Amino acid sequence: MTYTLRLGKERGLRRLADDQGHFSMVALDQRPPIINLIAKRRGIEPAQVAYADIVAAKRLLVEVLGSQASAMLFDPNYALPAGIDLLPARTGLVMTLEDHRAQDTPGGRLSHSIKDWNVEKIKACGADAVKVLAWYRPDAAAQVLEHQRNYVLEIGKECRRHDIPYVLELLVYPLTGSVAPADDYVEAPQKLPELVIDSVREFCDPRYGVDMLKLESPLPGATLPARDGGAEQQRVQALFDAMGDVCRAASMPWVMLSAGVTGEQFVRVMEYAFAAGAHGFLAGRAIWGHALQQFPDLQACRDTLRSDGLQTLRRLEDLARGHAGTWSANYAGLTRGIEAEGDFCAAYAP
Repeated sequence: MTYTLRLGKERGLRRLADDQGHFSMVALDQRPPIINLIAKRRGIEPAQVAYADIVAAKRLLVEVLGSQASAMLFDPNYALPAGIDLLPARTGLVMTLEDHRAQDTPGGRLSHSIKDWNVEKIKACGADAVKVLAWYRPDAAAQVLEHQRNYVLEIGKECRRHDIPYVLELLVYPLTGSVAPADDYVEAPQKLPELVIDSVREFCDPRYGVDMLKLESPLPGATLPARDGGAEQQRVQALFDAMGDVCRAASMPWVMLSAGVTGEQFVRVMEYAFAAGAHGFLAGRAIWGHALQQFPDLQACRDTLRSDGLQTLRRLEDLARGHAGTWSANYAGLTRGIEAEGDFCAAYAP
């Protein structure tokens, strides 16, 4: 008998969740959003932003938010050297793999990995999971879709080989001609929910090897109506439910990203998402964006994080405890047929 149970993936996901099986994760792998914010506050161009300033901002986020989050998302070039020594032992670590400098083509956007960075290195540095952002829209050119699907597929194979969870982030993006740059993300007011839902359907296919999806709202998060029981709420909830149904059918845990909305707006996004079965969130600017507006006054940033930032994070966690889907590791069959010393070691094959 050979066991195909992937203990590394199960244990890794368990490290990302809180004791109730919810994912309350804070993202600080953002590069252009933080660089652009610092540039604006310094009155300089983004290319002039000092490495030390980026590291200082990210270190502050780990210092204040790390002990409250169930996990944090780091990038290797800034966040990891900035804050790994401050990350609490109980807080899970997700590492990003993709380069933020995507390639825009007439037919769509192409993702690729950070130079000199791969799944093997992420595993070796002690991370609990790999995160990949794949820019994706089902109506892109055929060669773009092929590239994006193959990119996701190959990373899935590497994550299986190294037995580490694979968190896939999906973002619909404007096609060439938009004012939105290829290295940043702003929700398009005209975003089509069917593009979001069809993207979820594509990557729930088990051939990709994805273990968790990080998803955007099917409609711009800043535009969601109040949950007053009216017809508009029901229309929007049906869109979230459609995402949840696809994930549920694939037994795929899923969390939401905040896409730069305010904390109050993101709470509303999560009310819809939790009603549809979401297991948590992996959010950044909705939690810490307001505080970093105080940069370069790090003490003012710290004070605002300790008030507004932590308040938003705790409010989201309270909402999760009452309404989120619950995830638990699956060790079914682990001891079946194990009757003597050495049986498990001989049989286990990740």
